[in-house]
Amino acid sequence: MKKPFRMGIVGLSAERGWASTAHIPALRALTDAYEIAGVANTSLASAKSAAAAYDIPQAFASVAELIASPDIDVVIVTVKVPYHREVVTAALESGKAVYCEWPLGNGLAEAIELARLANQKNARTVVGTQAIASPEVELVRKLVVDGYVGDVLSSTYVGSGFTWGDEISRGDAYAMDSRNGATMLSIIGGHAIAAVQRVLGPIDEVGALLSQRRQTVRIVETGDTIPMKTHDQVMFTAVLQSGAPLSFQLRGGLPHGTGLLWEINGTEGNLRISATFDAVPVVNISPLRVEAARKKQDGFTELEVPKSYAFGLDDAVAARNVCGIYRLLAEDLRHDTRTAPDFNDAVALHEVIDAIERSDQTGRRVRIA
Repeated sequence: MKKPFRMGIVGLSAERGWASTAHIPALRALTDAYEIAGVANTSLASAKSAAAAYDIPQAFASVAELIASPDIDVVIVTVKVPYHREVVTAALESGKAVYCEWPLGNGLAEAIELARLANQKNARTVVGTQAIASPEVELVRKLVVDGYVGDVLSSTYVGSGFTWGDEISRGDAYAMDSRNGATMLSIIGGHAIAAVQRVLGPIDEVGALLSQRRQTVRIVETGDTIPMKTHDQVMFTAVLQSGAPLSFQLRGGLPHGTGLLWEINGTEGNLRISATFDAVPVVNISPLRVEAARKKQDGFTELEVPKSYAFGLDDAVAARNVCGIYRLLAEDLRHDTRTAPDFNDAVALHEVIDAIERSDQTGRRVRIA
């Protein structure tokens, strides 16, 4: 049996957070490939608390100590976006493989810097755009590639930015200031755009409008009100490299009615994708309902989604697609392949986000580099 890769997590809380709800269950579903070997946080006390909560053998006194440890093969970066650059840079300089959550950097310039360093070091890198590992997204991609809908005529995507509504948890309050790089466009939009491009190919040109309609947001735990300093509405039209037009909209909060609806219209048929998990109706987390209608067919028929990528994580919805990314990484590490999304892929996605922001700022359509 091959020795499992030893994973060190930076930014694992004993109480809450993405690392605990997604990464821990995902890694433990792949015990033949991974061993959670250590954790580091802003303090040794915090690291010890997380290690005790999740039965992790080592709590490191600092992030630098974890990165330098010969007992760690891969550094997992799950800290808030403003700290990605510092932690990822240190891990790359040490020669470690790195899994960094999306967004890679606080803006395009940071992402380019980190990808350039990774390329210089010839480092194994992964960015957490887990929507591409969704079994439903993969089914839709295969249907389109196999010609189920014929030539794609157009696509429409309507989604929800559930964090950017009337209420926010204390831990996510930093996302209410766009300067921190964790906006509705970069987070919810980034994952959605990754899925759209996975299925339909790259975006070539965008015309965008980002709007802030809410001025304040309430902290759930305390009842305090803080200013909202970021957009809570995203709209853009795009042209894909195939020539097909795309209409895209995100609405902050959890509006009544449609939480997620993605439609693909083709010359021979149509596909309709929606969320089955109403509490978090986003493409990178929720299991999806895939419905299809062929030309001259009355109504849609729900398609059966292969269960090969479920990993037994029915009770840990957030972990399912993250587990899919880890599965790709394990194969890449063992066979020296490049199937998991890496930092170069992250830069390409950051370029789309940057083009949308520039289009909003200038009022003009912007072509993707």
